[in-house]
Amino acid sequence: MALNPTDSVTEGFLPAAARLGLAVTLLTDQPEAHERAYGYGRRDHAFPALDIVPCDVRDFAEVISRIAADGRPDAVFTNSDHLQTQAALAAEYFGLPGKDWRAALRTKNKAELRRALAAASPDAASPDAARADATRPGATAPATPAWSADPVWSAELATGQEPATLAGLDAPYPCVVKPREGVASEDVVLVADADELVRRCVEIRARRPGAALVVEEFLDGELRTLETLGDGRTLHVLGGFRTELSPPPHFIEERLHLLPAPPPQPHTDQVLAQLRALGVGFGVCHTEYVVQGDRARLIEVNYRAIGDQCDLVLAELLGIPLFEYILRTHLGEPLPDDLGARTDGRVRMEYVLADRAGRLASAPPASATERDGVRLDYRPLRGVGEEHPLHHTNRDFLGVLRATGTDQGRIDAAVAQFLAAHRWEIV
Repeated sequence: MALNPTDSVTEGFLPAAARLGLAVTLLTDQPEAHERAYGYGRRDHAFPALDIVPCDVRDFAEVISRIAADGRPDAVFTNSDHLQTQAALAAEYFGLPGKDWRAALRTKNKAELRRALAAASPDAASPDAARADATRPGATAPATPAWSADPVWSAELATGQEPATLAGLDAPYPCVVKPREGVASEDVVLVADADELVRRCVEIRARRPGAALVVEEFLDGELRTLETLGDGRTLHVLGGFRTELSPPPHFIEERLHLLPAPPPQPHTDQVLAQLRALGVGFGVCHTEYVVQGDRARLIEVNYRAIGDQCDLVLAELLGIPLFEYILRTHLGEPLPDDLGARTDGRVRMEYVLADRAGRLASAPPASATERDGVRLDYRPLRGVGEEHPLHHTNRDFLGVLRATGTDQGRIDAAVAQFLAAHRWEIV
């Protein structure tokens, strides 16, 4: 199930399905976009037998009905942030392995995520998570948390509520306002006081009429990620990244560095405990958290693979069939106790950002080079001649530079040389 085409699907999951010998029915509300992406004439990736079917994939009842018309499938899978609950409900309907739909909803809905974590005591899983059905194939029973209760302050502006109702909110300013079901830092902004909070909410509502919003405590500190893969019984830590963001008030990822294995403690264990309290543990998951001393405080849980090509480079550096492993879990196959992942790889993901609206007048072409043990792979994400507004999200990316090797110093030097040697001009 998919909305728009993504690199994760085009370069990761569909080629993995082909290597596994699977035939794929792709349900999407954007069939023409998928046909353009890989349905006609693409030969740079090996795709499986593929049937692209129009479907209102946001409606789980329509998804179930469309799948049922073709008979019971072997697996139901999506990597879309927006479709995890629908896919989980469809998998449960057909008695297939999958994520618990409650956990999928709990992580997608940022207000519900905060409520669930606040309800989780230091010595017991949250009441909602504890009700997860651990007997269904693939479901994950939440385990006992191993972190001190440290809820993040938050409040919700529900659909139908006016932003003016937030004027008297006793918020710990500065705080963050974001869409309740948002992705990619879109309309996520830091606000200094009550007047700015109301004003920003009015602006967001103008772009997203009626959208539910969440106001949260601003978590200052180093931003990290934890990438996990589970089969409902075993939960593997694939690795983590340290993320550098643009200056406030917006939160755009500018670069990521792979954290050396094993992941740092005690933060990793704290994040895993919170994931279990949420009922997360099946399939792949990308979690973002802030380090504050010895505490790991969750920003958000994305119950899918990390995006923006980080999943592709992670599979390359680990030296494992990551996308095949993910699909195999949804086919009901257990993960091995040891994935056999390499631990010596290093990466720097550098995103070239537009700093203004306008037309991209010049930019370097795609390239791939290797020198002094560092491989540089640059991919344009916006074509020369294209004109765009400034979004303050990853839609402002002009290109992505993947620098991989085993020596971080050499990697950083190679990135600096590449950026100094090239120019991106917006007019």
